[in-house]
Amino acid sequence: MNFLSRLLGRPPEGESAQVAKQRLQLVLAQDRLNISTETLNVLKDEMIEVISRHIEIDQANVQVSMTSTTQGTCLIANIPVIRARSPAPAESAKRARAPRQRSRA
Repeated sequence: MNFLSRLLGRPPEGESAQVAKQRLQLVLAQDRLNISTETLNVLKDEMIEVISRHIEIDQANVQVSMTSTTQGTCLIANIPVIRARSPAPAESAKRARAPRQRSRA
C-alpha cells in the first residue's frame, strides 16, 4: 500500500495529521497574539527584502510561522540560503577607508 501511495502522490500516513497540527498551532498562536495573516505575510516580505540585500536566498521556499512553546510564542522563519552576496562596491570602499582598531590585550 505504501508503494501505491507514493505512486499516486499521497502523503505518507501521519504526515497529513502533522501538517494539520502545524496549521492549527499557527492559527492558535496568531489568534493569541492578535496577528492577522496579512501582517504575517508583510513580516515575511520584509524579512525577505532585508535578508536578500546580504544573502541570496530561495525566496519561493521561505516559510514563516508561529508556534507556542512553554516559554512563549515564537516566530519561526525557515529561509533557504543559496549563497552569500559579495559586498557592494560602496561598502567595500567604506571598509577600506575606515581606520582599523587595534585590540588591546
